[in-house]
Amino acid sequence: MEKCRIVVNTSKPESHALGNEIKRFLAEKNIASSLYRFDGFSDANPFSNCDFAVTLGGDGTVLFAARGCASLGIPVFPVNLGEFGFIASIEKNEWKEKLELFLAGEMFVGERSMLEVSFSRGLRGDFSAVALNDVVVSADTAAKTVSLEVSYDGVPLGVFKTDGIIVSTATGSTAYSASAGGPIVDPELDAIILTPINAFSLSSRPIVLDPREEVCIKLLSMRKEAALITVDGQTPFALKAASVITVRKAANKVKLAGCTTEKFCSALRSKLNWSGGPHARRPDD
Repeated sequence: MEKCRIVVNTSKPESHALGNEIKRFLAEKNIASSLYRFDGFSDANPFSNCDFAVTLGGDGTVLFAARGCASLGIPVFPVNLGEFGFIASIEKNEWKEKLELFLAGEMFVGERSMLEVSFSRGLRGDFSAVALNDVVVSADTAAKTVSLEVSYDGVPLGVFKTDGIIVSTATGSTAYSASAGGPIVDPELDAIILTPINAFSLSSRPIVLDPREEVCIKLLSMRKEAALITVDGQTPFALKAASVITVRKAANKVKLAGCTTEKFCSALRSKLNWSGGPHARRPDD
């Protein structure tokens, strides 16, 4: 018997009821399932011994599932109950039709690259994690800056005095990186995007890098030890001066159902008002 984990976002009131509806739907198809309540900041991995996952929330819920499912080779079926839906691309009014296609093997399941981040925590051991969207090294509060020495493939890129640095995937280019002025990159591409946040230099610009090489970020001395590394906007960890963070392409990709080029372009138009937004007039109108 197949098994499914249904992730319900506790901040979405409708997610629990929909989760139970999907649970009954799967039971009729002899697929066992259980609900996992996600509050936005869980470090648990509830996806072992599952064949696929269903997420009920926004893109943040998909990010959580992606980090747990990628190394296991488990596909994620992402139902959008949020605002943007760049990666939670299946709308709630079409979940049954799309899930039927998914279970029949007739739905497109794409693969998205992820990042692996690591650094030493001294006596507490080494830290490592994976991210679908981004890794952010920043000051711990607003109105503070940090000095970051950045290198790529062992070659110095420079020292950035900035609010922080975003290292994102192509998938994550439409998230925090975009709001910080980074480029929007086709999510099908393998790329690492480096975007400074409010850098104290007019010459600091985002850069798109080859993912076959790694990015190293060294946190230079600070007046106070008050910096953070945040993975996918959900798991923050404190950093100390002289910490060296290494970011590289992860060994595994995540499998996402329904994340097509058509869905991506539609999200650009409807969510980010790309080229005038959903009601833009055509030249011949």
